[in-house]
Amino acid sequence: MATGFDAKADSAQEFEFSGETADNFDNMNLREELLRGVYAYGFERPSAIQQRAILPLSKGKDLIAQAQSGTGKTATFTIGILQQLDFSLKECQALILAPTRELAQQIMRVVLAIGDYLNVKCHACIGGTLVRDDISKLESGVHVVVGTPGRVYDMLCRRSLRPDHIRVFVLDEADEMLSRGFKDQIYDIFQVLPSRVQVGLFSATMPADALEITQRFMNEPSKILVKRDELTLEGIRQFYVNVEKEDWKLDTLVDLYETLNITQAVIFCNTRRKVDWLTDKLRSREFTVSSTHGELTQKERDVILNEFRTGSSRVLITTDLLARGIDVQQVSLVINYDLPRNLENYIHRIGRSGRFGRKGVAINFVTQEDVRNLRDLEQFYNTSVEEMPANIADLV
Repeated sequence: MATGFDAKADSAQEFEFSGETADNFDNMNLREELLRGVYAYGFERPSAIQQRAILPLSKGKDLIAQAQSGTGKTATFTIGILQQLDFSLKECQALILAPTRELAQQIMRVVLAIGDYLNVKCHACIGGTLVRDDISKLESGVHVVVGTPGRVYDMLCRRSLRPDHIRVFVLDEADEMLSRGFKDQIYDIFQVLPSRVQVGLFSATMPADALEITQRFMNEPSKILVKRDELTLEGIRQFYVNVEKEDWKLDTLVDLYETLNITQAVIFCNTRRKVDWLTDKLRSREFTVSSTHGELTQKERDVILNEFRTGSSRVLITTDLLARGIDVQQVSLVINYDLPRNLENYIHRIGRSGRFGRKGVAINFVTQEDVRNLRDLEQFYNTSVEEMPANIADLV
């Protein structure tokens, strides 16, 4: 199993990074329209990753940046990209790849929002949508393309997406991208990009095998790396509930549901079948929940996520499909109905709550068979998951 950086890792404070840092957006020499977009988006002060990564990115340096979920990675590379583009040239100058359609669309929304005063043209090239729509949008001229590897490669092969002017290439959730069967496609995409393209890798976890790409395609990158035991998210209280048997999870969840005043919660299951089963069981007991997984059409997934974002649905049941990238400000509770099979997904799941320094709670359902897995999680992240207290309602 891939693990994060071990003894050789640089901590957040002692990172292998010789560039300057800026603890204020005003000190980053950003274009005036970009700075207006940053403040209009709601940022006041840069987060730790933004203080370190925006400057080297905006100056064209290759960068490997690791930071916790919810600390503003997307805005970091968005600002670094927008600072560099020539907006009088209606050609694709920046390409951003993400592992899921939802994450690609979310990145596009961030680019459009922060780049609002620059009149940035950004398009998401993702599967599950009409190819002809992508072709016409790209031919009308865009500055930034965000997408999933398959559709982006298809557009490059058709020459609808012309690589000639691409100067920045960013891989978001790089560990996931390089381990999920996308690796060959990403290498193929690299082959058609200009040889001097700037590369940025961003992720919350950086397994050593994901860094093979750095030797092949990056030019003396700056590195901002965090030890794995510093990754557990501050501000997120982690608890477990001993349910003993799988069959007892549902009643435990219903009890919890009735105890808590939930603003918004995400419940993670390990399989699509379990997501559907749990959704049916809760609805039959008159609970209002929505659910999503990879077998739904893109349109269905968009509608469900939108309902959750706007608050018309308060509980979302999902697989690891959404463990990365969904940013809903009000999520205060994550329930792992199943412990994740992949240790590294745990941090992405619980990172759905407490985004950007807000408080959050993660509750893990643990059967007798899961006890060992929970210990592995604690050891992996050098953290402690306590038994859920009786006054849990006061904490959420």
